[in-house]
Amino acid sequence: MQRTIILTLAVAVAAPLSAQKIFPQGTSPQLGAVAAPNGPVIAAAQLAQVQAHLRAVTTMTANFSQTDTNDKTLTGTLTLKRPGRIRFQYAPGVPLLIVGDGKALTMIDYQVGQVSRWPVGNSPLAILLDPDKDVSRYVHAVLPRIGGQVRPDPNKILIAGRDPKHPEFGEIVLGFVRTPAAPAGVMLTGWSVTDAQGGQTTTLLSNQRFNVPVSDSSFTFRDPRPQTRR
Repeated sequence: MQRTIILTLAVAVAAPLSAQKIFPQGTSPQLGAVAAPNGPVIAAAQLAQVQAHLRAVTTMTANFSQTDTNDKTLTGTLTLKRPGRIRFQYAPGVPLLIVGDGKALTMIDYQVGQVSRWPVGNSPLAILLDPDKDVSRYVHAVLPRIGGQVRPDPNKILIAGRDPKHPEFGEIVLGFVRTPAAPAGVMLTGWSVTDAQGGQTTTLLSNQRFNVPVSDSSFTFRDPRPQTRR
C-alpha cells in the first residue's frame, strides 16, 4: 500500500484507465478514458487551459480520498504551495506522511521509523508544482468515452502523462472539470493510476480552495529516525 501511494504521486505513463472515478460522483456515469490523442486543436486548447489554471494557483488546499486495488481507502488533506511544495497529511491513525519540496517526495512511516525519498522528475506532480514546465513534452489530452462513443466532453478534461524511462512506475490519468469557480475555469478533481503489477489506486479531491494563506511550516516534518550525536 505504501509503495502504491508513492508511485501514484510520483510518476505517470499514458494508458487506458477508467476515468469514471476521478470526477465527482454522478456527473457522467458512462465516462471512461481511452488512450487516444484528441485532435491537435482540441488537445492544445485543453492543455493550454490546464496550464493557465496551474499558473494562476499559488496555493491550494483540499481533502483527498485514496482507494487502492483492494478497495482500502485512506483519507486526509492536501496542501500545495508554489514553488515546489506539497503535503499529503493522512487522517489520524494512519502513520504516514508525504511531503514534497519540488525536487523529491519524502514519505515518512512513523510506525516503523522509516524515511524514504523519490525524485519527482517530469511527472504529473511536477506539473502541479512547476506550472512553467512545457507540459506538452510529457503529457497529452485523451478522449473520454461517453455513451459508448469516443468524443470530447465540454465539461471535462483528461490528461495522461508518460515517463518512458521508468515504465515500472505505472500508468496515470488526471481529471479536470471546467468550473467558473476555479482559476482559469478548470479544477483538478483527482487521478487514477495502474501500477506495473496491475494494481489500481484512485485519488479523489474535494473542497478545493485556491490562493489561501499557507504557512511554510506546513512542509516540515518530524524525523522519526534516531539522531546520532557527533
